[in-house]
Amino acid sequence: MSVMAKIFARIFDSERFNYPLLRRYSTLIHEDLSATYSRDIQKWLLIAPIIGVVTGLVITLITLVILNTIWARMLPFYLRHHWTIIPGLAIGFFLTGVIMQYRTRDPNEHSSEEIIRSYHEHQGDIAMKPFWWKLLAAVTTVGSGGSAALEGPSIYAGGAIGSWLWTKLARFGLTPRDRRLMLISGAGAGMAAVFRAPLTGLVFALEMPYKDDLAHEALLPSLIAAVVSYATLASILGPAPLFGFAGSTTFRTADIFWSAILGLGCGLISMVFTITFRRARHFAIHAPLPHTLKLVIGGVLTGVCGVIFVAAFPGGLIPIGTNYEAVRDVLAHPYPPGELCTFAFLKLCATLFSLGAGGVSAMFVPLFLTGGALGSAFAQAILHTPAFDLYAAVGMASFIAAGYKAPLTAVIFVAETTGGHAYIIPSLIGAACAYAISGEASASGDQRMHEMVKLSSFAGVAVREVMQRHVVSVSADTTIRDFATSVAATAQHTIFPVSEDGKPIGTIGVWALGAIAPEQWESTHVGEAAHRQIATIAGDRDVAEALRMLAREDSGRILFVTAAGGVIEGIVTRSDILRALQPGGANGGNGDH
Repeated sequence: MSVMAKIFARIFDSERFNYPLLRRYSTLIHEDLSATYSRDIQKWLLIAPIIGVVTGLVITLITLVILNTIWARMLPFYLRHHWTIIPGLAIGFFLTGVIMQYRTRDPNEHSSEEIIRSYHEHQGDIAMKPFWWKLLAAVTTVGSGGSAALEGPSIYAGGAIGSWLWTKLARFGLTPRDRRLMLISGAGAGMAAVFRAPLTGLVFALEMPYKDDLAHEALLPSLIAAVVSYATLASILGPAPLFGFAGSTTFRTADIFWSAILGLGCGLISMVFTITFRRARHFAIHAPLPHTLKLVIGGVLTGVCGVIFVAAFPGGLIPIGTNYEAVRDVLAHPYPPGELCTFAFLKLCATLFSLGAGGVSAMFVPLFLTGGALGSAFAQAILHTPAFDLYAAVGMASFIAAGYKAPLTAVIFVAETTGGHAYIIPSLIGAACAYAISGEASASGDQRMHEMVKLSSFAGVAVREVMQRHVVSVSADTTIRDFATSVAATAQHTIFPVSEDGKPIGTIGVWALGAIAPEQWESTHVGEAAHRQIATIAGDRDVAEALRMLAREDSGRILFVTAAGGVIEGIVTRSDILRALQPGGANGGNGDH
């Protein structure tokens, strides 16, 4: 029962009224309001703004240090003194390697990958001890010229802040599931702030965990956190679009067709790159070399890419660093197609060397910029159209959609950061084609297919075939101390049905122990701490229906399986269903719950 539902239950308790008519209507009002507030989402009105403010302040600091201070000085220095590029990157990556090798538990775990992995595998738990060290490693990676930008440390910082705030606010009734939501809401807030694009941050948070679906339950906290984070940074650095550009104001019917062609081409190139990157990353992780040496090699090779390009094409472009200025240039100036294609190729190579070796950041902007360069070259060399900026935007959206499996984020990002709303329709077409043609290849090794996709091969299987028949339940009159020392300590489960007079009345998880002070364990009973809402399903119903019910926020983590007459046959959890989806798994469930 949500907090609001409990409040209304107390206000409209029928026992408080002496008149039969008032009792009758108070009961009806109580039932309606309980149904209306069945989900406890009002808490996000208080929690999500806190995530947004803290994240916005940290991202502002990251932006000021890397973009406005270090890279603002390094870029002109590199362009004036080409010979310094390789040693500058080698030194920067050496510092990154030292920090990650000696100040973190796993030097290969950082940035957006750590956030996605924590969402799927660690209930949103992020280790905070190396937090500032990892941000410092991002400063040395990006600030020295690594082919990456600020989105990596920003996504990581926001996600870690959301996870950390859960530990401070859990005493106010937050559940372990809320930590996962705070994690990705913080990641979206980081994205919203660093790109000054709140809608992009919201959609990215929803698309980030999965290749084929959205994390729907994070909608409200991500929305609030993204807007507040953006507003926090904008109040300090200004609200102007990051790559603001007044370009094409309209498009022709033919542009739709050519946008689809460009999207297909960008999708194929992105697919080849992401597959190559994942292979190179796997090789680097398992190479028998010190982590610092791997990064120095990566820094030197990144520098070589920069030197080759500026030697061949002296000017303002260089395929290393944050490249925010390069995005504006590609949108605003019709560079020769040969120069753009060379830039795109060396940008991908530099990204492969920087991040493949273990550099601390992400490749959102590198892919974005590569697509823009190829799109502009496509418009000039093949279509001979003056609307090169339109096709640059389509290429940008297409590369992001294919590389990060985030087509909605890609299109919204282009519209918000460039200010070019005429780009939306062609970008949607290009992004859709790129997403489709690139298959499941993703720059993120931890991004997953949603569990629901597996059910297509499991149609027609009854819940009874996957349920647990041997159930460990707890009596409602058991004290919390007895529950902790006897049941929870010996049974290999994390959640248990609670029964009263032989009938199930709710569930209790082991995490409930942390919400009750140890000195109260002796006087508190399991029935008082139990989650009182139970969900039932008939044993002959389809597994897909069971999983949909378990995905609902108000369903709890257990479904009680009933036979005719409401007799309890067993229970089923998500773990039972997913275990049954494995080959030979549907065996009548003796698994953990």
